Amino acid sequence: MHVQSLFPKHQTNIPLKQLYLPLCLHQEAKAGDVLIYSNYIASLDGRIALRDGQTNEFSVPASIGNKRDWRLYQELAAQADVMITSARYFRQLDQGCAQDLLPVGQEPDYADLAVWRAEEGLKLQPDIVIVSASLDIPLAAIQSLQDRRIWVLTVQGADATRCKQLEDVGVSVVQLSAVKVQGKALRDFLIEQGYRSAYMIAGPAIHHTLLADGVLNRLFLTTHFSLLGQNDFHTILQGDMAPVMTELRSLYLDNNGKQMFAQYDIKENK
Repeated sequence: MHVQSLFPKHQTNIPLKQLYLPLCLHQEAKAGDVLIYSNYIASLDGRIALRDGQTNEFSVPASIGNKRDWRLYQELAAQADVMITSARYFRQLDQGCAQDLLPVGQEPDYADLAVWRAEEGLKLQPDIVIVSASLDIPLAAIQSLQDRRIWVLTVQGADATRCKQLEDVGVSVVQLSAVKVQGKALRDFLIEQGYRSAYMIAGPAIHHTLLADGVLNRLFLTTHFSLLGQNDFHTILQGDMAPVMTELRSLYLDNNGKQMFAQYDIKENK
């Protein structure tokens, strides 16, 4: 599996495997800070998820999901101290329609990532932060991930019974002093816990929160060369907010996978 570099310099026949590992995202943040990065795969017309008529949940279309992109998804996870997600992922996991268990994968294809994490002094698996106001998180799905610390960040005055149920299965519930989980509060929490690299894999709502508050540092975007149409879909960003400027950091062409892998720096608004 190989790709072609288009930017910053032209190179051909670059191995896809371990393409992102040299970024060492877990080492980028200065002491007392955290690097927050997001990752999506989208169709050429911008669809990252379509609604499933049976579950009523949004999920990555099977026509664009692929193992080559998933390999890079795993490599980004391998560099994370913690992964930021939403209750939706655990509902999908409970319904049997999640794309996969949270990385880093235990399959032989990803054995090198487990070795790499150990060599870098990282824990076997990244911790998990679930951002949820409703706390609509299936307990059985939570219990399927007992090999890492799980946090739930929720709002002030969250349902006490639900908080207790989550705590009883080993989840650390943190109620923030606000009626909505804000990006700056999330970033402050990550820093307080000593995390240096945080991988955001949630949908457009949390992405919007991070971007609107100016706390997202990096965006990885796979663009699959397909047009999906449909009226009920998600894009990487939805909702009103001020424009956010980005700067292209790298771009790879994956001819065999009919897609491109791009990496963008999120620029600070002046």
